Amino acid sequence: MTLQEITAQFESQSGNFPSIGKSIKFQFNEGAVFIDLNGTTPQITNADTEADCTITTSIETMEQLRSGSLNPMMAIMSGKIIVKGDMSVAMKLQSMLGA
Repeated sequence: MTLQEITAQFESQSGNFPSIGKSIKFQFNEGAVFIDLNGTTPQITNADTEADCTITTSIETMEQLRSGSLNPMMAIMSGKIIVKGDMSVAMKLQSMLGA
């Protein structure tokens, strides 16, 4: 899966994302996906912008999370995911990822 494919998946699911007044950035080796949940409609870009919560991981790990083959807490504990910033935003990710 490519960064563009992940971005497209987030865009297709964005109608289900809550408006929480925060922003999330997924940082991959290949680039970033920035999700702004401040307005009524989520804005998804590949901007490498400061966010309330930054999730650093690999595209492979993201695919495993989305398929359900990797538990999010195990991924954090094993260092496959690094969360910086507002942890409450990260806690809302499970519903956003479709996990």
